[in-house]
Amino acid sequence: MKQEFKRIKNMEIKVIQNELSKIDCDVIVAGLFEQPELNGSAAELNNALDGIISKYVIEKDKFEAKFGQTYILQTYDKIAASKVLLVGLGKEEELDIAKLRELGAKIAKKCDSTLKAKTVCLTPYGKGIEGISLYDATKAIVHGILIGAYKFDRYLGEKTSSIEVFEIAENNNPQEAENGAKTGQIIGEAVNIARDLINEPASVVTPEYLAETALQIEGLETKVMDEDEVGEMGMDAFLAVSYGSAEEPKFIHMKYTPDGTPKKKIAIIGKGLTFDSGGLDLKPPKSMRNMKTDMSGAAAVIGIMSKIRELKPNVEVHALIAATENMPGCAAYKPGDIIRALNGKTIEVDNTDAEGRLTLADAIAYAAKLDVDEIIDIATLTGACIVALGEEAAGIMGNNQELIDNLIKAGEKGAERFWQLPLYPEHATAIKSPVADIKNTGSTTGGGAMTAAAFLKEFTDNKNWAHIDIAGPAYLEKEMRGTPKGASGFTVASLIEYLIAQ
Repeated sequence: MKQEFKRIKNMEIKVIQNELSKIDCDVIVAGLFEQPELNGSAAELNNALDGIISKYVIEKDKFEAKFGQTYILQTYDKIAASKVLLVGLGKEEELDIAKLRELGAKIAKKCDSTLKAKTVCLTPYGKGIEGISLYDATKAIVHGILIGAYKFDRYLGEKTSSIEVFEIAENNNPQEAENGAKTGQIIGEAVNIARDLINEPASVVTPEYLAETALQIEGLETKVMDEDEVGEMGMDAFLAVSYGSAEEPKFIHMKYTPDGTPKKKIAIIGKGLTFDSGGLDLKPPKSMRNMKTDMSGAAAVIGIMSKIRELKPNVEVHALIAATENMPGCAAYKPGDIIRALNGKTIEVDNTDAEGRLTLADAIAYAAKLDVDEIIDIATLTGACIVALGEEAAGIMGNNQELIDNLIKAGEKGAERFWQLPLYPEHATAIKSPVADIKNTGSTTGGGAMTAAAFLKEFTDNKNWAHIDIAGPAYLEKEMRGTPKGASGFTVASLIEYLIAQ
């Protein structure tokens, strides 16, 4: 029996106005820069605590306030809060949006796992530095808090407690802080929805499950096409990948329409391989272990669309997912097969483990027929991109430099790294086939991330297009910049920033 999609339990985040010494909570957080004098919330708490921070924490215990460094203080009823958590902000000139998000995540993790706090309060730090507004600072911190507090404990018999209330104390401009906190919470929740989907086992998250999840999102025009409908349209590349699986493929089309005339029409496409065995070109066991994550692009798209009505961007958004498994069944497609994509191009199957680009080819060709201004695809597409960039960044390629530049800028706001890789004419040459228009793999001498992108480019119909290869950062083998090990929900924050900036 299929499990119903359940969204994560969200903590309450609210902006309050009050003197720090009077705020009743389990933990109150104060940030300190790497400098001799105290200021801001740290100075206020120091006065309320009879100079403990300056006399003991800094002078005696030599707390240096290095970035991410923490110090826990008992308050002994001198203030309303039970504990004070001092957090090092590092050098003032080095603080940026990404570090603010990271600090938010580290604070949440510390308050939850170490201090077992139910209620936490902090003042927004970073405002006024290098053009960082109170809105930006609060948004980044709250986004980080939700990332750091996230737990996937659905299958654990014993569950640990979680932070229930996180307060943002801001007396001077509470409305701006409220706006930033609201946007940060929307982004954080959207990211965590994607992470929930990715972390679920492939036995739960099937193509049908993704389709049902999409249909649950209110306020969208959503259509789900089954195998017969997809076949009638001519998506034979997508269908070929599905033939070895007992799970029926689903093509998902979600549409958001803003009030009034949209400034732009954008298609976002998420790779939706709910499990990738490699097909008949079977992956080795170690490489197959985390292939439930091969739908991270689809999860990101669902995360974005689940919150888009709250964000209200002035753009029309078409979200597309070609959802299937890639399995070595008796009807599986084979190396050497020639298949025809939706746009009429023929494809020689050189390797059945290069399946994602086949599903994306039909999805991109479908998007090109929608009269959109831009097409953006998100995919855990190539191991070659991991070799090039590791888990630290996604590779971005495309046919429009302005679109690529704007996505990179959005990544900076979303605290995610994109690195542009080239698309040379030689990459297109590498995918030529003697028996079909193109083949689904390139040269064995390297450049796999670029030849994959060159393949996708063949289906764009010259629409403005960007391809984001998230194979590295989609699933982390260790904590990175505040994001815990496991599914990251990568690109959700950046794409949201991109959409609301239009």
